Amino acid sequence: MELSTKSVMVVGLGESGLAMVRFLAARGARVRVNDRRDREALGAAAVEAAGLGADLVLGGHPPSAFEGLDLIAVSPGVPPLTELDEAERRGVPVISEVELAARFIEAPIVGVTGTNGKSTVTTMIGRMCSGLGRPLFVGGNLGRPMIEAVDTDAAMAGGLVVVELSSFQLERVAQMKAHVAVLLNVSPDHLDRYASTEAYAAAKGRIFERQEPHDHAVLPADDPGLRRLVKGRATLSYFGGAEGEVRIVDGVLTDTKTSLRVPLDEIRIRGSHNASNACAAALAARLLGAAVADIASVLREFGGLPHRTQHVRSIEGVDYIDDSKATNVGAAVASIDGLAGSKGKIVLIAGGVDKGGSYQPLRDRMDRAGRAMVVIGEAAPLLERAFEGSAIEIQRADSMGDAVARSARLAMPGDTVLLAPACSSFDMFRSYAERGDVFQRAVGELGGTP
Repeated sequence: MELSTKSVMVVGLGESGLAMVRFLAARGARVRVNDRRDREALGAAAVEAAGLGADLVLGGHPPSAFEGLDLIAVSPGVPPLTELDEAERRGVPVISEVELAARFIEAPIVGVTGTNGKSTVTTMIGRMCSGLGRPLFVGGNLGRPMIEAVDTDAAMAGGLVVVELSSFQLERVAQMKAHVAVLLNVSPDHLDRYASTEAYAAAKGRIFERQEPHDHAVLPADDPGLRRLVKGRATLSYFGGAEGEVRIVDGVLTDTKTSLRVPLDEIRIRGSHNASNACAAALAARLLGAAVADIASVLREFGGLPHRTQHVRSIEGVDYIDDSKATNVGAAVASIDGLAGSKGKIVLIAGGVDKGGSYQPLRDRMDRAGRAMVVIGEAAPLLERAFEGSAIEIQRADSMGDAVARSARLAMPGDTVLLAPACSSFDMFRSYAERGDVFQRAVGELGGTP
């Protein structure tokens, strides 16, 4: 793909957008940047983009900015825009950041998608494959933009590129092909963007497009409905459930096609949802040629990622758990389920920006396992309405510090205070990570005896 002298627009100047500007400028493209935010809000990103020679059109999406272009590359956080649709109707290609990257990558691509567990599984696969002796890139929606893999040894024919892929990133792929495509699960999410759960699932399913028989589609054995999303000709492999190639057998993670056997109590990441994640990672790594010993070592040593059911502190018999990455109802439910067997009850901190789904599954779990809930952010009144008539005590907090203090007063010895918001963070915080950091600081400021 020749980019020199081409007029290319980057829409959205977040981390992926800025990485695309760097990439395009280095290849001699004439770069135009468009973002609804102004220069002040974009800060250093706008300064760097301008320094690279990009023409900045900020503060909105004027139709004139989308004229005279050869290509438009869209950052994953950009919502649907009529201006993009109009450009496509005029014949201008509109692609995602991962599609742009894929056109310059010779190495096999391993893609991981799903509603929950993507970052954990992507990281585990990368670590399990570190012993293959191949240059390795691990990133995507996980943090490091996929475009940064280009021109590294990992992107060459002998390398391996392992990436987390969101539905947003998969919406505008046209040529990208995953050698191993993993779909972990689908539950209602991002219904503020998609018309239905089916439309959301269809975006996830694009990870399987263009696969050939020598490629692998990895899916959960206990959700056969997801198999309809596989449109390519890939070889299908299943994990978990009662029939997966890699599944839990009598409390032992078992690969039925190798000697891999790891008891669940030796796997560091806890919870039934993480048992499923571990099965998926182990299967994908085996399909990529990873050694049994390397897979087993990661299962025993990987302790999880920050803000994902992360134990923060125990105070006077109460555990404080940070699962700020639980940004949808399904993830929050999985977090509660993962604590099943705890001797006490759950005091849940939830709320943020509502994503359009139902809170009924959350209420069902809390009615069984919960003691109380403290709600925050824009979704607080929606959560209060969803829990009307419940025996669960509901309190509203005006800050994370207030929420932690209220939760500490509500919890009894043996209970768990769980931050699993079931919402995105952007009403009060810059990201789920900042939300988790603020929670952890507030917990650290609590008195009491460990």
